[in-house]
Amino acid sequence: MPGLPDWFRPVAEYMLREGLPETLRLAAIAVTASATVGFLLGMLMTIRFRPSQALIRLYIEVWRGLPILVTVLFIYWLPDYHVGPFHVRLNAYMSAAVALSLWGSAQVAEATRGAVQSIPKEQHEAAAALGFGWVGRLAFVILPQALRRLLPPMVGLLVNIIHNTTIAFVIGVNEFLQSGNRQFENLTTQTGDGHPFMIFGFVLLAFFVISFPLTRLAAFLERRLI
Repeated sequence: MPGLPDWFRPVAEYMLREGLPETLRLAAIAVTASATVGFLLGMLMTIRFRPSQALIRLYIEVWRGLPILVTVLFIYWLPDYHVGPFHVRLNAYMSAAVALSLWGSAQVAEATRGAVQSIPKEQHEAAAALGFGWVGRLAFVILPQALRRLLPPMVGLLVNIIHNTTIAFVIGVNEFLQSGNRQFENLTTQTGDGHPFMIFGFVLLAFFVISFPLTRLAAFLERRLI
C-alpha cells in the first residue's frame, strides 16, 4: 500500500481476513433468521385472534425495546440447559447471532404487520369479488404488494444489523472491530504506539464502504416501490 507505513499492511490484511468474514457471516445469519421469524410473526399479527396478537406484541415490544447490548449479554450469560440427552451451551458467536436475530425479527414483524395492513380494503374486496378465498387473496393480491413495501425496510435492516455486529465485541467475538482492537493492542505492546487513529479509521472506512451503497439502495427502492 503505497504511502502507508510498513506496519499497516499486515494489520489491514489480518482485519480483512479474520474480522470482516466473521462480521459478514454474523450479519447473514441474523438477517436470515430475522426475516424468516419476523415475517411469520408479522403475518400472524394480521389475524384477528387476540391471544396470539398479544403474545406477538409482547415479543416485539420486549426485543425491540431493549438495548441490543443488554440482549447480547443476557443471551451470553444464560445458564447451560439440557434438551433430551444434549447439553446446550451457546458460545459467544451464537449468543451474538441469537441476540441480533431477536432484535431483527421484532423489527421485521412490526414492518410486515404495517405493510400488510397498509394495503387498502378495496384490494381485499376486489379480490373477494373475483372469487379468491382468504388464502388466495393473501397469496396473490395482498402479499405481492406488501413485499414491495417491505423491501426498502429490509435493506435498511441489513445495514443496521451489519452495524450492530460490532456489539459482539463485548463478549469476545472476533468481528471486524474486535480484530482491529486486537491489532491495536498488539502494536501497543510491541512498539508502544498502537496507532489508534489509523486502525479505527480503517474500521470506520470499511463500514462506510459496505453501508453507503446499501443505504442508497434503500432510498432508491423507497422512491420506486412505495
